[in-house]
Amino acid sequence: MPIPDFIRDLRRHIGHEPLWLSGVSAVVLDGTGRILLTHRADTHEWAVVSGVLEPGEEPARAVLREVAEETGIRAELVRLTSVDVTPMITYPNGDHSQYLDVCFLARHVDGEPHAADDENTDVAWFPADDLPEDLAETSRLRIQNALRDDPAAWFRR
Repeated sequence: MPIPDFIRDLRRHIGHEPLWLSGVSAVVLDGTGRILLTHRADTHEWAVVSGVLEPGEEPARAVLREVAEETGIRAELVRLTSVDVTPMITYPNGDHSQYLDVCFLARHVDGEPHAADDENTDVAWFPADDLPEDLAETSRLRIQNALRDDPAAWFRR
């Protein structure tokens, strides 16, 4: 589901005005250390799995839901890796949104990845040292922070 119902309802009132949302993302690794990326239908960039929290939803549950919905796999969470704020995003339909993102490192448990919803056109594993050129900048930062050998979550100081 590209636009959650609660956001669609808000947009009826505010139109394309900027909307502040809570989001989650996951840097999912397989057993060989490859990173799972999705090719987004809206921006045409590769990105880590991400999504919007439903009202009242816990971030950890939300990110596992997003991984399953977008890629068809099951993952388990390893740790929180970063908390940051995205730049303002303008979507092709004219909507403006900015996100507080809570990012997790996750490990693939089972399932064969595929584009399991209409938000993505492709899903694939990539070696950490051979990421696609058209990788979203926010995803580059999230991957960099997730792969740091530091159990503390990164945030801007």
